[in-house]
Amino acid sequence: MTTQQHRSAITTSGLRKSYGDHAVLDGLDLDVPEGTVFSLLGANGAGKTTTIKILSTLIKADSGTAAVDGHDVATDPDAVRAAIGVTGQFSAVDNLFTGEENMLLMADLNHLGRAKGRRRVAELLEQFDLVEESRKPAATYSGGMRRRLDLAMTLVGDPRVIFLDEPTTGLDPRSRRGVWKIVRELVARRVTIFLTTQYLEEADELADQIAVLDHGRLIAQGTSEDLKRRIPGGHVRLQFADVRELDLAANVLRHAVRRDEALSLQVPTDGSVQSLKGLLDRLDVHSVTVDGLTVHTPDLDDVFLALTGTAKGGTEEVSL
Repeated sequence: MTTQQHRSAITTSGLRKSYGDHAVLDGLDLDVPEGTVFSLLGANGAGKTTTIKILSTLIKADSGTAAVDGHDVATDPDAVRAAIGVTGQFSAVDNLFTGEENMLLMADLNHLGRAKGRRRVAELLEQFDLVEESRKPAATYSGGMRRRLDLAMTLVGDPRVIFLDEPTTGLDPRSRRGVWKIVRELVARRVTIFLTTQYLEEADELADQIAVLDHGRLIAQGTSEDLKRRIPGGHVRLQFADVRELDLAANVLRHAVRRDEALSLQVPTDGSVQSLKGLLDRLDVHSVTVDGLTVHTPDLDDVFLALTGTAKGGTEEVSL
């Protein structure tokens, strides 16, 4: 039986970029499948924004190759620009224009024509719940509304690949979840999302694949669960109905941490299905009845700190 190969929306090979003696990207290799969310994590200055700038043709790499939607960013930049949308760290909304005027400007820049442009703008204003506010100046919009307008403007040209560079920075939790909903809807339509974020919960919620960048090098990549399993500290909490079952289990699992007041044992594990099955099989062989269990794994914050040795947060990455 043959396996179906994915179509790559973004690829890079040996991508390098330096500013003076400072290497910002040092041989970056990526392969992002079409119709997925790919999240690039890293401390400020790790090279995230530089990667997006190269992939969106804003700057050139010193060496290496990169392609977006099948087009080489160095030799066919016009085709790349026609295929992408970019929402940066800072809003591209013009405060003096109304929401609708901002959208119509983007329609003109995408050469949609008057009638088609107005239809597309009307569709997006409806989709992003901005119809009622569309005739008001953007300066009056809340942070969440401005970000929704910014995303809507990005979609006017119907891009196949969208770069979101820290899109929810400064938004309240409700507005952030509104952006997440939009991202999921886009991916359902086979749009590819390349996401950088300071909120590790955001990557955990949205990303099909997560890559960790440190000093311009890719140091880890995989699903959220794959990365969490690489970090020690995971455990299974076994709950028992009475002291007798707790005693039996403690005799079998001598390395576990016993908590008598809670009638529970804490057993180290990597969180995999195989290790969990092995643990339960071992208890079953000794006729130990488990009343309940909870699997605890490290979160992405733990992964980030363990891999980079750097606390997330700090100033925004702008120049690198």
